[in-house]
Amino acid sequence: MVEPLHIFVSDVHLGINDDTAKAREARFLDFLRNLPKETAGLYLLGDIFDFWVEYRDVVPRGSVRVLGELAALSDRGVKIYFFTGNHDYWLTDYLRDEIGMEIIHEPLIVKEIEGKRVCMGHGDGLGCRNPFARLLFSAIRNKWLVHLLKSIHPWPIFRWARKWSSVSRNPGNRSKYIFKGKDSDFYRYICKFGEAREIDCYIFGHVHLQMEIEVESGGTLYLLGDWAEGVSSLNLSGTNIGFGASPNMS
Repeated sequence: MVEPLHIFVSDVHLGINDDTAKAREARFLDFLRNLPKETAGLYLLGDIFDFWVEYRDVVPRGSVRVLGELAALSDRGVKIYFFTGNHDYWLTDYLRDEIGMEIIHEPLIVKEIEGKRVCMGHGDGLGCRNPFARLLFSAIRNKWLVHLLKSIHPWPIFRWARKWSSVSRNPGNRSKYIFKGKDSDFYRYICKFGEAREIDCYIFGHVHLQMEIEVESGGTLYLLGDWAEGVSSLNLSGTNIGFGASPNMS
């Protein structure tokens, strides 16, 4: 009997304003078109888009082929979960209504999948002690600020969003986003989170680094890489969990 398969990806950053944009989209399209027939769930763990600002009657242009493939997967019965990241938090009902995705705004959730208790999310803001980063995290998710900004015409907002989304990639800011492993605030946060819960595995993105770490309070942390140079995904079934393709795969 073929086991149902659940697949996790993060940080594709579709529509990114650099020379990797076309390759990222082509790589992700090929990935979606070749998902195994036994795929039961596809978990998009944030920053699938480099930015997404959704109005009642307006959505960002681009990525139409990707959206078509996601719709086709949904039509064939694959359950798609879209976790909002710090780059694509401002969406409402378009992907839910047009494609059938389940949209998850919570920073993390715990869900039982094939007998495993899985804690998952994008990962931004969890355990962060930097005052500026915490303020930014709160502002992105403040519904009143979002309503206020959406009262402005899409033209300046889209351009501001594209500019803001590229800030972390500036050479002067890259050192701020280095993942420190077990010395990171994020790792300490999930260790404490798991003390009162029985978690088999944690699956997150955001740090753009594919790796596997044992969690001191129990379970295993899987971090997904980004799609700048290759494919990064995690596969989970009833008997197996492990990374798919290497991030360095061309």
